[in-house]
Amino acid sequence: MIKAIMHGCNGKMGQMITGLAAADDEIEIVAGVDAFEAGNNTYPVFKSIGLCDVEADVVIDFSSAQAIDGLLDYCAEKKLPCVLCTTGLSEAQLQKVEEASEKTAVLKSANMSLGINMLLKLLKKAAGILAPAGFDMEIVEKHHNKKVDAPSGTALALADSINEELGNAYEYIYDRSGRREKRPAKEIGFSAVRGGTIVGEHDVIFAGADEVVTFSHTAYSKAVFGKGAIQAAKFLAGKPAGRYDMSDVVDIG
Repeated sequence: MIKAIMHGCNGKMGQMITGLAAADDEIEIVAGVDAFEAGNNTYPVFKSIGLCDVEADVVIDFSSAQAIDGLLDYCAEKKLPCVLCTTGLSEAQLQKVEEASEKTAVLKSANMSLGINMLLKLLKKAAGILAPAGFDMEIVEKHHNKKVDAPSGTALALADSINEELGNAYEYIYDRSGRREKRPAKEIGFSAVRGGTIVGEHDVIFAGADEVVTFSHTAYSKAVFGKGAIQAAKFLAGKPAGRYDMSDVVDIG
């Protein structure tokens, strides 16, 4: 049984992961860390990670950027593997992630969904076959009306996966409204839809002569990110120091 500390345990994702872990025979949340006390956890909760004295195999983090420095110091000192899911880190914090990974295992990914990370690998293979055959590539992403960035970080990660396979030779196009020209061959176009409560939809379109191949992923709830975080924690526990991401968890050969 893998023992995990839930960092940010009283947030929405922390509570979701707590519930998912309770139904999983392979992992147990043995302690939580949160500045806000919810009072409904079955494990001890500490106000900060530095106060936590519970032995564990791994930390799962869904907290805030302000709490990351202390978390990384704690994990590096104790050589405790960390699944880092908090986004919006500063350049200095990203550098600190790299420094911490020299002392312990740190897994950080743009998207924790197992499906998205499998798709990242599949797209590399598809791009290697279809792009040289003249297929155009477009990405359409849809999210709820409260999402402030566009295109999504996941859409950019999907494009990066394709572009890396193609030698980073393709340009990203975010807006064609001011253009009056034939579509150039070496570009990847983005379209962003914002509305309602859409959790997240991504379509990657390979459009060729007389045929279209579309890869689609739909997230129906944020539980997909929690499930991915748990799988990442199972993978990371016991791993040597180093930087990992979800592509290491998802192995499709």
